[in-house]
Amino acid sequence: MDRLAAIEAFAAVAETGSFSAAAARLRASKSAVSRLVSGLEAELGARLLHRTTRSLALTEAGRGYFERVTRILSDVDEANRAVSHSQAAPRGKLRIAGPMSFGFLHLAPALPDFLRQCPEVEIDLAMNDRFVDLIEEGFDIAVRIGALTDSSLVARRLAPIRLVACASPAYLAERGAPATPGDLRAHECLINTNQPQPSHWRFGGPDGQIQSIEVKGRLSANNGDALRVAALNGFGITMLPTFFVGGDLRAGALAQVLDDFMPRDHALSAVYPPSRHVSPKVRAFVDFLARRFGPRPYWDAVE
Repeated sequence: MDRLAAIEAFAAVAETGSFSAAAARLRASKSAVSRLVSGLEAELGARLLHRTTRSLALTEAGRGYFERVTRILSDVDEANRAVSHSQAAPRGKLRIAGPMSFGFLHLAPALPDFLRQCPEVEIDLAMNDRFVDLIEEGFDIAVRIGALTDSSLVARRLAPIRLVACASPAYLAERGAPATPGDLRAHECLINTNQPQPSHWRFGGPDGQIQSIEVKGRLSANNGDALRVAALNGFGITMLPTFFVGGDLRAGALAQVLDDFMPRDHALSAVYPPSRHVSPKVRAFVDFLARRFGPRPYWDAVE
């Protein structure tokens, strides 16, 4: 039995929901597709499909098998295209994982321009602040902010991410501007609970050493957009990346404080699974993001 042909036949049946439709897709007879799937089940020693005269459904084993073989077939397809001259242009579906707020503000608006440049690419974007396992969940690439902990992935730095402590001019006029990080203990601080240690803000000292200041405040949120709105309304000091508040700082709606103490070690990165032949669609997208966002991000522009 041709195992790859049998896997392709099973995947086609699972995707189309019928042997007839799968046969049409594969340009084979219905009986040939049925024999391939039956042979695959016999070789595996497991039933992959529930068959009745009126319906067709995946078994539990079939669902798990289908999730795995679709990735295998995709890899085979990519490998075939990688050695084909016709695959010089990016094409195919690109699954992207991105952080929620940065995704809404900057990543999503960039995608139409990329699709115009690469008309044979399709994009499936998932925005979520949780950690995404690219290989397990079948993503081609992820856009991440901050320290990268998974050394098994290929990473490319796209742009610097600059943190600022800021508040509205009205708040600072009423409460005064902190001169040192320690002064924050006397201020209303807007706390991002999406951080590993939300109430401990990190600053760089004059000697370059990092110091952690415990802050307090009556408003906490797991989303930077909510903290930005609270700061704009004069409710306290927040610490956010400039991709949130760059426009507000330029407009004077927010004022920066403690600039000399802010750490400079954050970055926006693209990560993707290692491969001997990086697919053209992944390479094209990473290059596009690097041009779009770095090395001097537009959200940090002075004017």
